[in-house]
Amino acid sequence: MTNIYAVILAAGQGTRMKSKLYKVLHPVCGKPMVQHVVDNIHSLDVERIVTIVGHGAEMVKEQLGEKSEYALQAEQLGTAHAVQQAESALGNLEGTTLVICGDTPLIRPETMQALLAHHNELNAKATILTAVAENPTGYGRIIRDEAGQVAQIVEQKDATEEQKLVTEINTGTYCFDNKALFETLKLVGNDNAQGEYYLPDVIEILQKQGEVVTAHVTPDFSETLGVNDRVALAEAETLMQARIQELHMRNGVTILSPGSTSISADAVIGRDTVLKPGVVIEGKTVIGEDCIIGPNSQITDSTIGNATTVKNSVVTESKVGDHTAVGPFAHLRPQSDLGNEVKIGNFVEVKKSVLKDGAKVSHLSYIGDAKVGANVNIGCGSITVNYDGKNKFETVIEDDAFIGCNSNLVAPVTVGKGAFVAAGSTIVKDVPEDALAIARARQDNKLDYAKKLK
Repeated sequence: MTNIYAVILAAGQGTRMKSKLYKVLHPVCGKPMVQHVVDNIHSLDVERIVTIVGHGAEMVKEQLGEKSEYALQAEQLGTAHAVQQAESALGNLEGTTLVICGDTPLIRPETMQALLAHHNELNAKATILTAVAENPTGYGRIIRDEAGQVAQIVEQKDATEEQKLVTEINTGTYCFDNKALFETLKLVGNDNAQGEYYLPDVIEILQKQGEVVTAHVTPDFSETLGVNDRVALAEAETLMQARIQELHMRNGVTILSPGSTSISADAVIGRDTVLKPGVVIEGKTVIGEDCIIGPNSQITDSTIGNATTVKNSVVTESKVGDHTAVGPFAHLRPQSDLGNEVKIGNFVEVKKSVLKDGAKVSHLSYIGDAKVGANVNIGCGSITVNYDGKNKFETVIEDDAFIGCNSNLVAPVTVGKGAFVAAGSTIVKDVPEDALAIARARQDNKLDYAKKLK
């Protein structure tokens, strides 16, 4: 097969989005639209990708990084003008160029591959990706001749009443012979109401030159959705979410309420895991097998081991081991690292702490900037006092220690292996191994004193 190149159109501001964020950077299922497009293209055997940037150029470059080359369209003068900006990078190369918009995140790699195969099979100079729309209003129509070949693309505003009845539409995605593309772009004019240079004009010019121009019909119209406003953004989110969830369910994941569940495009979930209603999985989260997640849990950029339960809790940028229980109503903040068979109970917050295998923090506690050893038990209402108003300090609780209820461990402090801290203690110095630390005032009962208060 010939060399393949790609040009991604991502220069527009997207005024209909009514947003400070540039259109192609709006996320769909947790990933910017243009990132979806680039990632899908990368799954093909593509030699080079050139993204045309304009508005928000630096933000787009920051998002895509080294996954693409870039060309600047300083003035937005139409789609043909945008593609022309890639000439210095691609203009002299032999091969096939895929042109695709950065606001079409739903087009699958398989569809792009089928488009390229159709283009090469017919030895075409240009191939249009088309679809059949139930309501084609607003789209350019594909007009075919008696032999079924593409005769022209007619925009909605220029179409006759008869042409408006045509339901095959132009999706805005194309394949071109690379050299023919850049040679023909020089011939495109801007004699139209908008004074812009339009890429479909390349199709008309090639046809007049007697070149082979063809179309490949994708069977799924929804793939071709271009996101131009918040309504279309919500539609794209719904369509992609259904696609993502179907993939996970077919791979052995149980999703009890697909309509109330949200899974990011990059999430990995093991089989026989159950997602209960209200679960939100974001970023590059990895969840193992045989887990129960939810209801109403949010997991972001975290790793969850096998046979672990997360109930009604928030887990962010953290690691949770196997056979561990989190929640209900727990909060794992970034850099929390829980081992195997750990228990984090209701209303427990953990931040930037390591809890080794078998550790238990069952309820109403805060563990921050701590190293907690294996089989440690931390009683209700206990906290690691890690912040003095300026700096954070570390608490170390060694294996098999027992921390009584309502204890304050004022960092920096170490509780030795097997040591006990009596309930209600405020610990300000290290506790030796196997020692009992008591740091509370001795109880004094004032007999009959309550009568005076009454």
